[in-house]
Amino acid sequence: MNAPIHKELPAHVLDAETALSDVTRAWDTQIVKALTHYIGIPAKSPSFDANWEANGYLDTVLRQTAEWIEAQKVAGLTLEIVRLPGRTPVLFFDIPATRAQADSSGQTVLMYGHLDKQPEFSGWRNDLGPWTPKYEDGKLYGRGGADDGYAAYASIAAVQALKSQNTPHPRIVGLIETCEESGSYDLLPYVDALRPRLGDVGLVICLDSGAGNYDQLWLTTSLRGMASGTLKVEILTEGIHSGDASGLVPSSFRIMRQVLDRLEDSQSGRLLPASFHCEVPADRLAQAKATANILGEEVYKRFPWAHYDCGGSTTFALPTTTDPLQALLNRTWTPTLSVTGAEGFPSLENAGNVLRPYTAFKLSLRLPPLVEADQAVAEMKKLLEDNAPYQARVTFESNGGATGWNAPSSTPWFEQALQHASQAHFGASVGYIGQGGTIPLMNMLSQGFPTAQMMVCGVLGPKSNAHGPNEFLHVPYAKKLTASVSEVMAAMP
Repeated sequence: MNAPIHKELPAHVLDAETALSDVTRAWDTQIVKALTHYIGIPAKSPSFDANWEANGYLDTVLRQTAEWIEAQKVAGLTLEIVRLPGRTPVLFFDIPATRAQADSSGQTVLMYGHLDKQPEFSGWRNDLGPWTPKYEDGKLYGRGGADDGYAAYASIAAVQALKSQNTPHPRIVGLIETCEESGSYDLLPYVDALRPRLGDVGLVICLDSGAGNYDQLWLTTSLRGMASGTLKVEILTEGIHSGDASGLVPSSFRIMRQVLDRLEDSQSGRLLPASFHCEVPADRLAQAKATANILGEEVYKRFPWAHYDCGGSTTFALPTTTDPLQALLNRTWTPTLSVTGAEGFPSLENAGNVLRPYTAFKLSLRLPPLVEADQAVAEMKKLLEDNAPYQARVTFESNGGATGWNAPSSTPWFEQALQHASQAHFGASVGYIGQGGTIPLMNMLSQGFPTAQMMVCGVLGPKSNAHGPNEFLHVPYAKKLTASVSEVMAAMP
């Protein structure tokens, strides 16, 4: 049998300097202003706003984004807000291809983003706040601008850069959700409902990720998964005098420590179940070594370490490792437990001598990209609940899990397009980095479109502090990233 003949498709050239000029103008005259309004709206994800539907904030940001997109008058664009009963809404747009059929593979570009936000958190700078946007020295401060409100706006600006140069492009669709910070539990039903309209997806552009620095284009190669839930230890029905009962009634906090010791080595932080670990693939290890050489100590120095004065010199808290390679692997391919919330504790000023009836912790367990989340959640529940010390009532109520993601191998055209875009707009080669966060959509899309290339990038570079205080969007980097997206879409066969 003869080997199949692969037709060479013509290259679609985009002038990089003009593209950057176009997207810079869009950012300076429109997008920063639109995101300023967006930041001012407390559109918290449904896990953090049980009354999201009545409060209407998610609808407001979705509607404002839709109105802005429609005002751009993108040739051929159609847009709608899609609603399924009882679920957070999504925005869907569709832009037809402008290439001749003979010059195209016929595949679709899928652009993704989300508009829901994390809660406020404390510790903001005195002149900043989660819902009080401030633009300062090229940084737009406030909750959600970088994670991930900018994505929909940048996506449209990237398309317009193609249009302004009359560069032929493939069909482009957009899916903007409002449930990502809650684990995207509403997204799969929308993907199923919209699947016939998505087409044959050949390229996914997800701008909800991070950057190792602001000096080059960064491609995310992997994402950790997550298993989260509330662990509660109950020993009494009500609080009692600690002098009367301590020594006889076991502390719910001590029991909590014992139960967590089943899951984590408190000395090293290593997760004990072997099934929560996986081997790092050889290509990811090689990329991590290259990235460690690029970033060096910045891998761990980027974080706001606590410090104090010690004999006239400043002493800083230390990371788990100062080896750049191991630091990268620790935050991308190592399972890690975090306690992100607590209940059952009075505030310090109201903490009397009372033995508390219960202790509850919100647990966030990050899983390596190749570990199945559902299995980890089931094992976690059994491990924590079985054979409770002192027959205390120990419960683990899961918030569900999300399996991580390992990117498919890059095809030659995609690799070349990324390198060209990074050199054109940053003057440096593209960097490859795993991320410790979770984007549930990516695993869904990899399963649904196994041959698609995945351009997972983002603006969350050093100090940007998504989810925490003083979150900011690095606008100069966002402009170059937007132009890079245009370059890659133009290069898609």
